[in-house]
Amino acid sequence: MTALKANVVRCIMPVITVRNLPDEVHRALRIRAAQHGRSTEAEVRNILEQAVLPGGRLKLGTLLAEIGREAGGVDFDVQRDKTLTDPMSFE
Repeated sequence: MTALKANVVRCIMPVITVRNLPDEVHRALRIRAAQHGRSTEAEVRNILEQAVLPGGRLKLGTLLAEIGREAGGVDFDVQRDKTLTDPMSFE
């Protein structure tokens, strides 16, 4: 009989330890977590995600498109050139 080894990929997530957290802050976190139906740890993760990855951030492409609209945009039809090109020669 042959033993099969499973390819296991382990993903280690970073861990943050917060020291000297005041009791009132910890209590408020527990209450807030309960109100949202999640663990205190999940609530802290959510708070951190919202703080550093705000959903309302403006991405570069969106910003450039907005600048184009404010400048009056471009009013012409762009046709894709479908002409075949010659392959590159390395000789």
